[in-house]
Amino acid sequence: MKVESQIEITPTSVVLNGQAIAVEATGEKMLVELYRRFVGDYPKFFKMDTLSRLGFIAAELLLKHSGASEHSDKSCQPTAVILANRSASIKNDRDYLATISEGNYYPSPSLFVYTLPNIVTGEIAIRHHIQGETAFYILEKPEDLEPILLSTFNFKLSTALAGWCECSEPNSFYAKMQLIIWNN
Repeated sequence: MKVESQIEITPTSVVLNGQAIAVEATGEKMLVELYRRFVGDYPKFFKMDTLSRLGFIAAELLLKHSGASEHSDKSCQPTAVILANRSASIKNDRDYLATISEGNYYPSPSLFVYTLPNIVTGEIAIRHHIQGETAFYILEKPEDLEPILLSTFNFKLSTALAGWCECSEPNSFYAKMQLIIWNN
């Protein structure tokens, strides 16, 4: 496996291929700042939960700076999206639960859709026309994803966006994503 490009996002910083990207905002506001500065053409972003926004921004920056999002190099175009975290969609699960109260029999459908952590992989696949595998694993720690990637690449994939995408609270998140190419 060869790591073509990588990104790491925390509530206060963004590091793309070893270079820091200057940001003014922090937390969820930073994700919106990054969207407005580097993307700006996908209004559905504002309907997404924080986990999906985090994964979406990480994928956008990663692909934009690798050249893959422009389809200029087909060998770098991802064929799969494979992400993992420890807390699934807990932040949005809590938000959804808060809309349910005694006498309220109609909880928020717009929040319900994001009570599945794999929605982030779907959002990325739709945006980039990825028709291959999408998977979201719930694992104890980021290192637990590597054996899954190795076995998946051996049999099915040539290129993937893969990594850790964690969001347990509105302003507590972490993403480390890579564009990986399997060299046969």
